[in-house]
Amino acid sequence: MTEQNISVDERELEKTLEALLLVAPGPVTPAQLGQALELASKIVEQALKRLETEYAQERGLRLQWHQGRVQITTAPEFGSVIERFLGLEATARLSRAALEALAIAAYRQPITRPEIDLIRGVNSDGVMRSLLAKGLIEEVGRAEGPGRPILYGTTVEFLQHFGLSSLEELPPFEEEEEDLSSGNGLLKD
Repeated sequence: MTEQNISVDERELEKTLEALLLVAPGPVTPAQLGQALELASKIVEQALKRLETEYAQERGLRLQWHQGRVQITTAPEFGSVIERFLGLEATARLSRAALEALAIAAYRQPITRPEIDLIRGVNSDGVMRSLLAKGLIEEVGRAEGPGRPILYGTTVEFLQHFGLSSLEELPPFEEEEEDLSSGNGLLKD
């Protein structure tokens, strides 16, 4: 089916996409949604962008993008109310060392543990195990090179934990020459 042959009411398409995202077992690609609706991915992506804008302005829901996949989530500003309603404990706090390693992984992904160790100046085995156990990072492949070390990247849970819709919402990365050369401010496990 070509884009010229499609005459779809935009609002109906957005409502249909919303319903599909609510029942999807996890993040899905626009191509998967397009296949289900027999529409081109480009049309689906445009409708998702409109839906995303509407959610950001008027709703308690958000679209969350990660690695080309999208899912519907609640708006981060309602996190504490939702936790209280569901009887959940407050989200586990991360140590400063874990936050540091997680920030490095988020900005430099995919990245290996030895690369994180090099940047931090300390062994990060324990911190990485903790981040893996919490589901904030995951193995995304293997690096080419001696020993083929594991490459790590952030997860959808990372985005949810920090109330982000996508990695593009991370603040801009600014390297400071002094911190890179002296290792100042880096935390040990």
